[in-house]
Order: sequence, then C-alpha cells, then structure tokens
Amino acid sequence: MEGAIFDIDGTLLDSMSMWDHAGEWYLEHSGRKAEPGLGRILLPMSMEQAANYMREQYGLDQTEAEIVKGVEETVSRYYREEVLPKPGVKEFLTRLETHGFQMAAATSSSRTEVEAALSRCGLKPFFKQIFTCTETGAGKDRPDIYYAALSCLGTEKIRTWVFEDALYAAATAKTAGFPVAGVYDEASERDQEELKRISDYYLTDFNDFPAFFRIASGGGK
Repeated sequence: MEGAIFDIDGTLLDSMSMWDHAGEWYLEHSGRKAEPGLGRILLPMSMEQAANYMREQYGLDQTEAEIVKGVEETVSRYYREEVLPKPGVKEFLTRLETHGFQMAAATSSSRTEVEAALSRCGLKPFFKQIFTCTETGAGKDRPDIYYAALSCLGTEKIRTWVFEDALYAAATAKTAGFPVAGVYDEASERDQEELKRISDYYLTDFNDFPAFFRIASGGGK
C-alpha cells in the first residue's frame, strides 16, 4: 500500500443522516412540522422537485428557488457547525500518515461544505488534495475522480486503496482496478452484503487499523 483515496460523506464524516433531515429542519425553521418519513419521500427527488413538494404540501410562502436556497443554507450550516467524523477516523488517518502513505479525498459534495467540515474536525491536513465530482466533470459512476486523485498522489493504482460507503462508487473503483475498502454506513444498510462481497476489505468501523493494515500490506483479502 502506498496511497489512499477517501470518500467523505458516509465514509469519513457521519453526515448521511443529514440528508434525511435537511427538509425537516428547514420546515421547522419555517414554523412547520414535517410529516413522518419526509426524508424518504424527498430522497429520490431533485432539489427543485423537493422544494416544490414542500411548498405545496406545507403551504410555504417562499418560491421554489428560495426554498432550495434555504435548504442549501441549512445543509451548509450543518457542515460548518455540527457534523462529526465517524469514530476512529482521525486515529486511522494518523496511523496511515505515520506509515508514510499519501492520501487524497474524493467527494460528490460541495468543496466549500466539505472543506469547512474537514477543517473544523481537524482532518483536512491529512489530505494532499480534495477532489470533487463537479470539478472533475463526472459523478462516481465513472472513475474520473479516482484517476485525478491517483495522478495527484503519484502512487501505483494497485497500491492505492479507495475507501467508499456507497456500493455504486465502490463498484466503479473496483472495476477501474483499484483495491477497495468498503465502509459500513447505516444509511446504506440494504447494500452492505453486496458492498462486502465486492470489497477487498470491509470496515465496520475505523477502530481496527492493524487488521486493515495486514490486509493492505499483503495485497489481498
């Protein structure tokens, strides 16, 4: 192992539940009480569709654009002030750094938000660079972001592990030839067995560095 590329939301940061509650928090701020399961209702919608749903369902006076902006501000505030790393993350990164491994981050989220969260949590200095899907021009259904990070690290692909909690992203990295460390996240519960199957190593949490390091050093499951 020479390098590591880390997803951020759901992998390093315990942030995925925020997306279940962002609409609810916005409605509370607007003096409305959200219906049970609102997050599941909004999940498959675009931001604009979700804003239209909330405007019609809850009789909001704001325009669709104003609601989108308000939800985005709610999310941004959460990243800046509240989100925390998953247990053991900082210690795990510290031990990788101690062993001389190069690290980069690869995220589908906004640079401004994730950099604010990583800085506040003391994680940003571990990464040589942070890459976003927006800036690389493709989502994680394509390997562009992993190759951009690999180029930055200057490491061999076969010796550069990709850490992902999302099955589709892990599958993309695996198909591209990277060793993959699947990371458990409650928000992806239904995909865990398949994530475990395709991963070269599967972490239920970040507290067992020695076990991962043995596998990574040996180059196989």
